[in-house]
Amino acid sequence: MKRALITGGARGLGAATATRLRADGVHVITVDRAGDVDEVVDITDEQAVTALAARVGTVDILINSAGIVGPNMPLVDTTTADWRLTLDVNVIGTVGMMRAFIPGMVERGWGRVVNFASMAGKDGNPNLAAYSASKAAVIALTKSAGKELATTGVLVNAIAPAVIATPMNDATAPDVLAHITSLIPMKRVGEASEVAELVAWLSSERVSFSTGAVYDISGGRATY
Repeated sequence: MKRALITGGARGLGAATATRLRADGVHVITVDRAGDVDEVVDITDEQAVTALAARVGTVDILINSAGIVGPNMPLVDTTTADWRLTLDVNVIGTVGMMRAFIPGMVERGWGRVVNFASMAGKDGNPNLAAYSASKAAVIALTKSAGKELATTGVLVNAIAPAVIATPMNDATAPDVLAHITSLIPMKRVGEASEVAELVAWLSSERVSFSTGAVYDISGGRATY
């Protein structure tokens, strides 16, 4: 039985992914900083991540779903603290999890890593500069790691959703949410279960010749 670890597993896309992978018979360990999860861990705490890796042991699949929206405001009104918090969770937290769990995958010659980016990381969303920049960093991180690990049996890919109906987007300013929804040709937001289906494929043995790639799930918004 494959073992998967999912950050941001308490709700939204992380929780939907956990449900979907369990349906495939995967043993899932959910991680979040609060909520009904298997492991309560703040992924920005390097020592806590190290301790988590020691507790749970090796995993075959790592899903980096944890993320925050960050400040909803014009760039010039943001603070350095806003940026540091957003980058700490969305980028440094993802890096820390990868450093903790990829070596075991490489040692066994098989692994799947799926990082959650965003269409914002490709297009840039107005009044979400910190979030957009952090997700662009996740895309570049995924491409770099995919190349590094290409001959190890460990595949690293990212997904870039447009607006999905999740609790995280409940915190997005209504005018910002309306703007980014208007960019979707299907004229609707996506469902968490739709994203989980893509993640399940990227986490499986069914994918074998894709690494360092970014998979859009955007209702037609993506242009490149």
